[in-house]
Amino acid sequence: MSDLARLKEQLTDAFGGPEGEAQSLPQNSQPAFPDVSEDQARSPSNQRLLRIFAFLSAIGALAFFLTGLLKLNAGLMALCGLTALVGLTGFAHTAWRNAVSRNRDALEARLQEEKQVRNAALMAEIHEAMGDLVVTRDMNRRIVHANGVFREVTGCAAPEGKSCEDIGIAFRPGGKLHCYDVEIATPYGQRIFSWHDIVTQDITSSRLVISSIARDVTEERAALINREEARLRAENADAAKGRLLATVSHEIRLPLSGILGMNHLLSQTRLTQEQRNYLDGMRESGQALVQLVEDLLDFSTMEVGRFRLNPRAENLRQLIESVVEMLAHRAHEKGIEIASLVAPDVPDYLDFDPARLRQVLFNLIGNAVKFTREGGVFVHASMAHGELAISVEDTGPGMSRAEQARIFGEFEQAGSARQRSNGTGLGLAISARIVREFGGALTVSSKKGKGSTFLLKFRPAIAGSSRLPSHRLDALQQSKVLLLSPAGVASTATVKAIQSLGGLCIEASTIKQLDAFQAEGQLAAITDIIIDHRAASTFRKRLQTLSLNQEKPPRRILLVNPEERASQPQEEFDAWLIRPLREKSLVDVLCGRLRGLERRDAINDNHPGFSFSPAIAPVREKAGRFHELTVLVAEDDPVIARIIRAVLEKSGCKVHTVDDFTALSEAISGTLPLPDLVISDLNMPGGEGLDVLPDINHALQKQGTPLIVLSADTSDATRFGLSNSGIDIVLPKPVEPKRLIEEILRLFPQTRIAEI
Repeated sequence: MSDLARLKEQLTDAFGGPEGEAQSLPQNSQPAFPDVSEDQARSPSNQRLLRIFAFLSAIGALAFFLTGLLKLNAGLMALCGLTALVGLTGFAHTAWRNAVSRNRDALEARLQEEKQVRNAALMAEIHEAMGDLVVTRDMNRRIVHANGVFREVTGCAAPEGKSCEDIGIAFRPGGKLHCYDVEIATPYGQRIFSWHDIVTQDITSSRLVISSIARDVTEERAALINREEARLRAENADAAKGRLLATVSHEIRLPLSGILGMNHLLSQTRLTQEQRNYLDGMRESGQALVQLVEDLLDFSTMEVGRFRLNPRAENLRQLIESVVEMLAHRAHEKGIEIASLVAPDVPDYLDFDPARLRQVLFNLIGNAVKFTREGGVFVHASMAHGELAISVEDTGPGMSRAEQARIFGEFEQAGSARQRSNGTGLGLAISARIVREFGGALTVSSKKGKGSTFLLKFRPAIAGSSRLPSHRLDALQQSKVLLLSPAGVASTATVKAIQSLGGLCIEASTIKQLDAFQAEGQLAAITDIIIDHRAASTFRKRLQTLSLNQEKPPRRILLVNPEERASQPQEEFDAWLIRPLREKSLVDVLCGRLRGLERRDAINDNHPGFSFSPAIAPVREKAGRFHELTVLVAEDDPVIARIIRAVLEKSGCKVHTVDDFTALSEAISGTLPLPDLVISDLNMPGGEGLDVLPDINHALQKQGTPLIVLSADTSDATRFGLSNSGIDIVLPKPVEPKRLIEEILRLFPQTRIAEI
């Protein structure tokens, strides 16, 4: 019989087989205490019976003796004798039963002890077979017994009477009580054992002893150490990669800021058309490089699992309209239309990460503009059952099913070879991941030659500060508008916007359609006529002969692209609208609250293109005098400092510059008056920006002076660190002059825009 079979048989005998007694216990039952014999349970009664029978036999014998001595009645004498006999018999029987019970208990105890000894021997054999060290020590920690494995491993043939320390066993406390890691110098080298102690009672001597079991865990500990080292190496590699990307990003952004900034300043000078074309090419190449850096940083952040969202209450309507406006000049340069519409039932404020949603929309809408050669791009947002849906629809070349299947993969692109060469193919992959982080999905539906529609859906929380959207449903209920515009995306969006706000809109794209509406009498109650500048020449003469309400003639509103505004006559129209339309601009103009010319930065929010640049006019003081807006610029790169100074001075600001944090701190803590605004780079000599700028911002806030931080590091960690320090205005490098001016105008709403 093999050792394994013999060990199995011994285990079966010791603990019972599958059908043994242990398996027959009812479910949830607990093991019973050791059996107690019936006689043992009645031992006090047995003792009482012995005393009773002894007393009865003694009384019977005494009565029998007295009856015989006194020669009393023979019957009485017989009764006394019988009583004595019964008592004696009962005493003898009870004594015999007690003796038998004691013998049986002793036998059971001996059998139980033998079983424990066998089990102990069996467990010792099991530990021997598994290579475990088993050692028993007294309470003075002297070895009483040790198994063969212990003797072999320690090299001590007679360990009895010695302590483990005497043998050379070094104990290292483990994570649990009475658990240790011990190192033992074995004949096979240094080994690590997991050592467990427990205080028990010796079955032979009934003394308290310390029973210990130790198992060789050298390989497990080595594997654990290797895994930990591998994890640390991976983390260090990720950290190094992150530092490298941050450094490279910063170093690339600095010259890019100079290139794009100088490009902007050069564009403000007198140039020939050929020179301007070259300059536009430089600007587009620089912006493409900026986007490449952004994509690589975002992709790397997602790969290492450090991507985090920073949700806050934000106006979705304004966000979508601002993204569409930023991309409008690209669309207009290509001769295509672009428009947006946010359903009136969408709440004013929703909780989401505005920077990341803006990034997704900029990518989707930018791609749509890039691939569309005729027609246009339409962005629509709606909300149903708590789910926000934003669609970007274009009339571009469309995609095949194969292209749709791989379009969201990394480094994948659709379109022609020429178009595919203008990007990394990371934009849509990053956008899809961002939307997944939102808890939603980004999908595409397309047909070759029929355009594409990208749809993103997620469930944002409605911000507590959000107004109910019902006030929009009747905002234009008094308006009946005639829209004279070429058929297309822009006109369709305008009609839908007016109708969704409670107004009526009649669209005519030809003289024939206009005459038909006139014949049907639909123009009798017209309150406003919106004329697209592209159709103005077509309808100018017909409008002069059009039969309209003579008592209250409708207002004439010109709808124009920003770059076309300067060339349009102002005296022919009562108001202006800048395309792409903003809902607030449309409502204010149609309700007569605005002509569309007064404030282009706050109400209309449609900034012109390249025909003029914004400038900050003097700020009126309470006393009625004017003073220039003073700005302190902290920037260590002389080229970027020169660009920012030039942009601000052309906008009417008085600028002072410093080139490190030490000079910045001295400038705001000195005796000189504080500037109206401080603009600081995040990385300069004189300290760490994340450490220095919070203190500077705190000092400025006491005086009511705002701080704008310029950073080439656009990582979430940096943005979160600045936000936690109370610095909310962070502009990425390379900073766009237009965006910088917009931010200053937002901080100083009492300023006004002038053309220079």
